Amino acid sequence: MSRLRVAILDRFRLDGRTVLVTGASSGLGAAFAVAAAEAGANVVLAARRLHKLNETQRLVEARGRRSRVVRTDISEPAQCADLVREAMQAFGGVDVLINNAGVGTAVPALRETPDQFMAVVAVNLNGCYWVAQECAKVMRPGSSIINISSVLALTTAGLPQAAYAASKAGLLGLTRDLAQQWTGRRGIRVNAIVPGFFESEMTSQYRPGYMASQLPRVLMGRVGQPEELASTMVFLASEASSYITGQIIVVDGGFTIT
Repeated sequence: MSRLRVAILDRFRLDGRTVLVTGASSGLGAAFAVAAAEAGANVVLAARRLHKLNETQRLVEARGRRSRVVRTDISEPAQCADLVREAMQAFGGVDVLINNAGVGTAVPALRETPDQFMAVVAVNLNGCYWVAQECAKVMRPGSSIINISSVLALTTAGLPQAAYAASKAGLLGLTRDLAQQWTGRRGIRVNAIVPGFFESEMTSQYRPGYMASQLPRVLMGRVGQPEELASTMVFLASEASSYITGQIIVVDGGFTIT
């Protein structure tokens, strides 16, 4: 009954919590980190590019929150364990994991090598699993894991991205399974966000004209802004979504229903 006495807007706050964001060096990862800080959380920032992580750290700390930078390759299980260990040393816990780190290639299926395919899966699927495992070992009841998938887990978009699509689709299955394993037993909610086309470092690398060619499929007629995705993250990270687990939240401007 005490939940009813909490003001609605207060349920979206992350005060006193620690949020770990992978792939936090740029783009959507940096937007997630800043949004978490603005909602009141301290933030652990993980990625491979240390100089870019330092830029995100400045943005987080400009919001008055503390942060810890940890250079991490999540495809290496030992580095995932080290990441969570550093988070525990810095803040004494991990309350929210944003499994955002990801890589992608656009290679025709008949040309893609085993090494190219496995390199994508190693980060986008395996790495998310390794980080989630380590976080779940230390998370308390009421914690939240948010896996960042892609609309390519649900549809196609005109590029040859078998490895990326397969890894992001696998992440949805992983989300459901971890939810059924950990929500009842450990009190950890596990959900996934499926972004459409957003302004990010990844989309900036698409060939000229590609984004314009996809916009007719987007009902809103435009790409998304990072803060529009970050607000969904804050919802799933906070008590505002305390009765939501094992769900796939699509944020794509209507792309996948056309």
